Amino acid sequence: MASFVHDLWESIFTPGPTPTLLVATNATFAALQVVLAGMLYATLSVHFVVLSALCAGLWAAINWFARELQEHQRREEAQKRRALAARHHPRPPTPPGESETEVEATRSTASLRRAPPPPPLPLPLPLPVVAAAAGGDAEAAEAAAGLKRRLVEETLPSPSQGLKSGVSTEDEWEKVSENENEKDK
Repeated sequence: MASFVHDLWESIFTPGPTPTLLVATNATFAALQVVLAGMLYATLSVHFVVLSALCAGLWAAINWFARELQEHQRREEAQKRRALAARHHPRPPTPPGESETEVEATRSTASLRRAPPPPPLPLPLPLPVVAAAAGGDAEAAEAAAGLKRRLVEETLPSPSQGLKSGVSTEDEWEKVSENENEKDK
């Protein structure tokens, strides 16, 4: 009994669930269930049924969490052992003509380098140009001629910048600035 109390005191300062701590936890919850059953028998109050159900749920949750924590610790230890073993026993390098993946095992990396690059994707046409080509509308073709292409940056825009359009017209910006000037007057 003295060694159990000593082990229990030491397990408080040890990270993770120790066997001694789990035994003490399970004994405490079992004793609480016995007390709640005795109170239910003595008073016949539904409150003790609810308290007993809550106690059982908490008891099961604590045991589940302790098992999951032990499993996680076991997996971490196994991963550390594998990393340590891999550091001490490195894999032999792959020969120059072979690939490490199963899919590319039959093709050599040299043949992959000799393959021509894929053709570039065509740029999308603005809507007025598509409409002019489809319907032969002269006004739409003139509107498309007034469009200027802007270069879109290679990097991703920040959330404050928003997305940039690939096509804009100077007339739209002028209309916006004219409307703002009229509102100020």
